[in-house]
Amino acid sequence: MRELPEEIEQYRDRKWRREESLRVDSVEDVEAMVNDLGFCLGMTDARKGLPSVYTAVCGRRDAHLPRNVQKDHEASRAWVLKDETVARGRVYYGKLVKGNAMFLSRRMIPVFNAIWGITKRQEKEYLSENANKVLKILRKEWEMATADLRAETGLERSNVTKAVDELQRRMKVVPQEVVYVPKFTYIWTLAEARFPEEMAVRMPRDEAVRELARCYLQMCGMTLLGDMSRTFGFFRWESGRANHQLVDEGFSERLATGVYHLSQRPS
Repeated sequence: MRELPEEIEQYRDRKWRREESLRVDSVEDVEAMVNDLGFCLGMTDARKGLPSVYTAVCGRRDAHLPRNVQKDHEASRAWVLKDETVARGRVYYGKLVKGNAMFLSRRMIPVFNAIWGITKRQEKEYLSENANKVLKILRKEWEMATADLRAETGLERSNVTKAVDELQRRMKVVPQEVVYVPKFTYIWTLAEARFPEEMAVRMPRDEAVRELARCYLQMCGMTLLGDMSRTFGFFRWESGRANHQLVDEGFSERLATGVYHLSQRPS
């Protein structure tokens, strides 16, 4: 099976807000979608094969970002909603899996942290020297603009950007606010400061992968061979084990090798 049945596409239309009547047009709408799905992308379009704020703002299945996003109403609206959602801090936002900017519901923070996060003891081993420098400054100041981080660390702009991206992937820092006046910059803070309860939860990796598989299948309605491994960068055996556990629970059905469907078929 290489293509999804139309009933699954229609299920995703509803879940991902790819219908005109379900279009996202407020911060509350964005938060409701993230909490319903568990996670979604930010400014990406139909080519990613995952739900996103931009696609939901468009309210259609074939949404494609234009080359000049500054002059596109839908892209501009999605960008504003993204910034406002970040500032409210009710859902998690950061560059996470494969460097994709993503929103997470609070219930999914421990899951992603168990898979991609690292403990304080592991920081010297897993983080680069520049990332550790930035993290040290943020632990002292708690929040700081990108330009101020450059001044405090003495690093060049590109090195600070790479360090912050690295810290986001490891769920150490998150943007707290986006400022445009007097100039554009992000205000950064510690993930553990903004989401202390969720970041304190400890979960075994295999349990976290299973819960991510559950969330992903609930979001998609059906997954094809290799979908989960491609999306999250897992080994095939790890994705397969998680999906087999969901089948054993009765949560899903295995239709063919690597093809899984929710037990309660979408209608």
